[in-house]
Amino acid sequence: MPELPEVETTRRLIEPQLTGARVLRVEHAHPERYLRTAAIEGRTVSELARRGKYILVRFHEREPALELIVHLGMTGGFRPQGGPHTRVTLHTDRGPLFFNDARRFGKWLVVPEGDYRELPTLAAMGPEPLSDDFSLAEFVRAARSAGAVKPWLLSQKPVAGLGNIYADEALWRAGIHPETRGLDEAQATRLHAAIREVLARAVEVGGSTLSDNTYQQPDGKPGYFQLEHSVYARERQPCPRCGTEIRKYWLAQRGTHYCPTCQAAP
Repeated sequence: MPELPEVETTRRLIEPQLTGARVLRVEHAHPERYLRTAAIEGRTVSELARRGKYILVRFHEREPALELIVHLGMTGGFRPQGGPHTRVTLHTDRGPLFFNDARRFGKWLVVPEGDYRELPTLAAMGPEPLSDDFSLAEFVRAARSAGAVKPWLLSQKPVAGLGNIYADEALWRAGIHPETRGLDEAQATRLHAAIREVLARAVEVGGSTLSDNTYQQPDGKPGYFQLEHSVYARERQPCPRCGTEIRKYWLAQRGTHYCPTCQAAP
């Protein structure tokens, strides 16, 4: 599933085409999955933002201000051309933009701007990790009483946008086992820095394209952060820090990769 770096890369690449564009028509065949999209027809896009793993397309030019919330699901992405997996076509006065989604888990939802009652995960989401809102002091305080650290990170409450790939990578970088509970100040400080470093670098190189190629940038190019993965999808390969074989197991129903030497069990 696309995580913060993939969603942010997508947002940045479609932003020039959509900002200031007038939506002429939203074409799709599944109103139960792409909700209230007719409300943005005839409206002009004011800005594109991102919150965690959601793209937020905002319409401010007249009241009521509206927000199109796009979740890419597992395989969703925008493309300049349609194809066999096109689910939505966004017709604008600058030309069409196509939303392709092979596995059909992506969702669109139009709401009054900031009204996230239908999206409790978005409403309760923690701070953006690459912003000043991601306070070290608050993270240390919350981590002190947290349960198993990886599921805690994936809840989106301590920090927004982390998924399976980048949680594994940040925990390896910080030297913390995925099941560690109640981080001490030193551990939480290392993890806070690791989250920022891993996500910033992944955004810089366009996210991670895995072997299934389900994520690609809107121009069809892959991301490149998978070339820098230290543990994710590297089971049975040597740890780049100590040489120990990377292991994979299941934690809270998620495939989890770690180094048993660098990330000793609690």
